[in-house]
Amino acid sequence: MIGRLNHIAIAVPDLTAAAAKYRDLLGAHVGQPQALPEHGVTVVFIDTGNTKVELLEPLGEQSPIAAFLAKNPGGGMHHVCFEVPDIAAAAQTLAAGGARVLGDGASKIGAHGKPVLFIHPKDFDGTLIELEQV
Repeated sequence: MIGRLNHIAIAVPDLTAAAAKYRDLLGAHVGQPQALPEHGVTVVFIDTGNTKVELLEPLGEQSPIAAFLAKNPGGGMHHVCFEVPDIAAAAQTLAAGGARVLGDGASKIGAHGKPVLFIHPKDFDGTLIELEQV
């Protein structure tokens, strides 16, 4: 079902400072910040050539990233995102196999303008999984 790794997401307490480290210390191409109010985050994508790193900063008090950073004040890996050809079929397969799709089970539009959904980390060995339809 899954395709290539789309990105690895890292929650950070300061998006500007984190993006500067990737740009200045690692020489990475750093995109522009993008606010995603429906997801409660501001993101910056780092292009690594074969995939991306997504830096996430909370956007508002109700952000799921704020809760993550409360537990991990220095930041850390938040999720991995895999590409799928059909997000609805992926959701059905996951549900049939006992995996929990977060939220109401329906996909939302993600940072790339494509449908995404998240799978409960307890169903994947402690790792939050994002699927993105391509």
